[in-house]
Order: sequence, then C-alpha cells, then structure tokens
Amino acid sequence: MWLVNHCSFCKRSAESVDTLVAGPGVYICNDCVSLCADAVENKPAGSKRAVPVWDGIDDEALLAHLPRIEAIRHLVDDDLRAWVGEARRRGISWDRVGDSLGMRRQSAWERFS
Repeated sequence: MWLVNHCSFCKRSAESVDTLVAGPGVYICNDCVSLCADAVENKPAGSKRAVPVWDGIDDEALLAHLPRIEAIRHLVDDDLRAWVGEARRRGISWDRVGDSLGMRRQSAWERFS
C-alpha cells in the first residue's frame, strides 16, 4: 500500500496530474519531468554540476516554493515509514534496516517502531 500519491517536487496529487511516476521513496509528475528535461537540455555546455531549478525562477517564485517543500516533508517521512514497515513485515531485522539508513538498530527502532 502506498501512503504517498503526490509529486515529491510540486506536491500535486496523482489525481491532478496526467502521470505520476514512482521511484524508491519519491514520485514525480509529468509536468516536473518536463521542467527537469528543459533544465538538462538547456544546461551550459560542458557543465557537470547539478542543475538547480531555481536558476530559472525569480525571487517571488523561489519564496512561493518554500512552503510547498515544507508541506511535502511529512509526506516523505510517511513514505519512508511505509518502506521500513514493509521491510519489517518481510522479517528484515532492525540491524539491517538501521544499516541501510546509516544508523544503529536502536535508532531505527526508536524512529520507526
């Protein structure tokens, strides 16, 4: 069962976009894919750096995006909990879950149990 059915980038629900692609812990809608494709296509020649979306937006658009990022933070946490829950349902130990998250078994248990 998926707990998150929102684009991880723009927060729109699956019902409000044409396509929502699921990845490991993230989702991206067709509109955000297009935005990313434009950023990749129009990056400076020879550039190997990450292309931040904010290069193409003004200050007001940047500020308007901040609350959207804050609003989806809990969705990412919920999705991570679902993945950890599935790992535990499959019988994967807290030691292995903690290792995969770069934390001790006890920390993983405290955060996700």
